[in-house]
Amino acid sequence: MNRKEQGLRGEDLAARYLEGLGYRIVERNYRFDRGEIDLIASDGDELVFIEVKARRSDAFGPPEDAVTPQKEEQIRRVAEGYLFERGIEDQSCRFDVVAVTFTSGETDIRLIRNAF
Repeated sequence: MNRKEQGLRGEDLAARYLEGLGYRIVERNYRFDRGEIDLIASDGDELVFIEVKARRSDAFGPPEDAVTPQKEEQIRRVAEGYLFERGIEDQSCRFDVVAVTFTSGETDIRLIRNAF
């Protein structure tokens, strides 16, 4: 599995995992300006912007460590664009990260709510 396939598989698994927790996926791979948000979902009355990180191992740290302050800022800018385009700037929202690790035939999925 190459990196792109790994990322797409991670996003698919994350979406199914979140739906199992009661999230409703409303957008996938939303692009604004030069940024992208992997998943946008509703969780009750909250809109959730979700970054999915997938890795083949924890050798270089857990997947969520790849969400740098620069990436957080990019996601915030894209989220602001999403809210503005839809005229819902007052919508309650949060930022979650889903970390997916593929190791020796097993898959570990972790949700970090309010990650930043």
